[in-house]
Amino acid sequence: MTKKQEKVPQRNTTHILSYLMKIDQSIKSGEYPNVKKLNEKNGWDFSRSTIGRYIEILKNDYDAPIEYDFQKNGYYYTDPTFYLQRVMLNEGELLTLSTILPLLEQYKNTPLEESYRKLMSKLIEMLPDSITVDSALINNEVHFISDPITTLADGVFENVLKATKLHQTLNMEYKTARDSDYQNRLFDPYHIICQKGSWYLLGFSHHSNAIRLYAMPRMRNCVITEKKFSIPKDFKLEDHIDIQMGAWGNSGEQFNIEIEFVKGLKTYVMERTWHKDQIIRENPDGTVYLSFKTNQLGQTASWILSFAGGAKALNPPELREQIKKAAERILSA
Repeated sequence: MTKKQEKVPQRNTTHILSYLMKIDQSIKSGEYPNVKKLNEKNGWDFSRSTIGRYIEILKNDYDAPIEYDFQKNGYYYTDPTFYLQRVMLNEGELLTLSTILPLLEQYKNTPLEESYRKLMSKLIEMLPDSITVDSALINNEVHFISDPITTLADGVFENVLKATKLHQTLNMEYKTARDSDYQNRLFDPYHIICQKGSWYLLGFSHHSNAIRLYAMPRMRNCVITEKKFSIPKDFKLEDHIDIQMGAWGNSGEQFNIEIEFVKGLKTYVMERTWHKDQIIRENPDGTVYLSFKTNQLGQTASWILSFAGGAKALNPPELREQIKKAAERILSA
């Protein structure tokens, strides 16, 4: 009599993760599965040693708290809150995800960069073997031209992120753009902002007794204190920043911006969404009219100047005056 041949799983057709999921489901549902129960339920023909290998993988690779109950003759979780993270990606989804990697440039000098890269590697490891991941898939096909990256002092990002989550006051040394020396500051962090390659912290400055925006590259020796704070109920993020335009130079006042672009920029301007509440239209002469509301007058002026004469500020007068003075400074330099 020939020995019964075991049906060995083929990794090129069915990934081992699918078997682990089946075992996990049976344990989570309280079935107290064993080799016989698992084979009968799933149509498998695995030996005791094969199921044993899968159990060991769950224990060693996924930290599953599995034990065997000899009275109930099956496996169970000693921690009923445990769950097996399940990730299955097809090739198209991997391609989409891989295009995100270049965006990690904006997270350089922060712990987020390493965390995101580890997450990507873990997702790739969990793909079925039927999908071959070529190194070319995740490197040079897509490029993002980012703004210059600023450097953060050691410990700044970690402590800022933690203090913001826990609502605890920070004690730091801070240097403004105009100062040459650092000064000690107490700061209640409300919100973290990444703008054009640099990181900022919006919150309450004990020194100024007002809400301020601090540039994180100008922080050092940042320490979380035991002092707790509460964000005022009337605090609104949109009163201080405009996600479309920026976070600097904000007086809090909303301005109705009106801009006219030259005819040569018509296609470039009209194929984009510059602001979520924008009104955009082509004028009879081929120029383009754009309007939106923002509290970022200074950022808007800088943006208009970046068109090098291709955009004209129509309103408000305060915006026209800022652009005029900036142009005069450029010509007198």
